[in-house]
Amino acid sequence: QVQPVESGGGLVQAGGSLRLSCAASGRTFSTYAMGWFRQAPGKEREFVAAISRGAGNTYYADSVKGRFTISRDNAKNTVYLQMNSLKPEDTAVYYCAARRLGDSEYNYWGQGTQVTVSS
Repeated sequence: QVQPVESGGGLVQAGGSLRLSCAASGRTFSTYAMGWFRQAPGKEREFVAAISRGAGNTYYADSVKGRFTISRDNAKNTVYLQMNSLKPEDTAVYYCAARRLGDSEYNYWGQGTQVTVSS
């Protein structure tokens, strides 16, 4: 199994950029699809982006398409979320999650990192 740990959150002005990192323990990181989710105050958690095990496929929510980029480095057991052109509505706690091969749900979740975008 893997245990994701997020980092890189913070306060940024609208239009700025941040890069989130998610380091996952375990020797089988490359067998997990990885995803980023976020939860704003008073709202449900929502999907942001996902990447396949070999990084050949990426998926994005419409709200972040063209602004966010997900990537992974299996040698470093790390997945990244590059966030550009940030908007106040991107303010949320961002979570990293791992999904085992063959599973439809994400099995392992990090504790989250706060991203705040000021207008």
